[in-house]
Amino acid sequence: MNKKKIDPESSPWAPFGIQLRNSREARGILQEELAPLLECSASHLSYIELAHRPPSRKLAELADIALDTGGTMLLMWYQLKNAAILEGFPEYARYEALAEQIRIFEINLVAGLLQTRAYATAIQMGDVRQGGSTQELAEERISFRLARQQVLERTPPPLVHVVLDESCLRRVVGGRDVMVEQLLHLEQLSARPNVVIQVAPFSLGENRPFTQMAHLLTMPNRRVLAYGETEQRGYIDRDIKSVAALANSYDRLAIEALGRAESLAFIRAARRDLEWMST
Repeated sequence: MNKKKIDPESSPWAPFGIQLRNSREARGILQEELAPLLECSASHLSYIELAHRPPSRKLAELADIALDTGGTMLLMWYQLKNAAILEGFPEYARYEALAEQIRIFEINLVAGLLQTRAYATAIQMGDVRQGGSTQELAEERISFRLARQQVLERTPPPLVHVVLDESCLRRVVGGRDVMVEQLLHLEQLSARPNVVIQVAPFSLGENRPFTQMAHLLTMPNRRVLAYGETEQRGYIDRDIKSVAALANSYDRLAIEALGRAESLAFIRAARRDLEWMST
């Protein structure tokens, strides 16, 4: 049977169609078998794979379930649908959905993978109030962020190691109740065997290896990718030497930061401090 080649630049939706077909074929599933699971006809599925029609969000969500793609299809849908996401980040999110290990260091704000809906909403609504975004764009960003979190429910789940600067815990976002809920969520996530959360306290001073956020992904082929951001865009770093240097710095940070149990106690204490505050 001749398989028609798809030019990834032929249509904005071509990369989605290519990934959908590759994921389906990797599972040994025919279009006629997958179509009912996606609640569409085989011909409609064929049009999507050939990039002749755009997919719906529902189809992307169902494809992730049927093909066990770890949320990749929905993330690709958001990338193409959503111009509100920082340039370069959707590419990172696709790699993140497939990574075996995710290492993150964050300053000022809790890492997106660990945010509650209320916390993420407070951040985006703050941007709207300041005129940096619109209500519609804010809602798209919130949906994208929550969609990313599906990676935590993947089978098998990735190993997630997050080091939070103390500023992430001290900066009250969304008011006391939202922040208390967020800190409690961190405590609950810490109980998962595949999630490690550490705190880098202010007392580290100049001994903290990083001055800005850092993300490291270990892919199934053991290749490590790094991600960073400027105010204008995000970017993937694939250079072996520079990524290795970042990984070494992350290892030092993990040693310098509070241990897992100490970090949990620190987060719990920060939450209790807020709970005791007068409204």
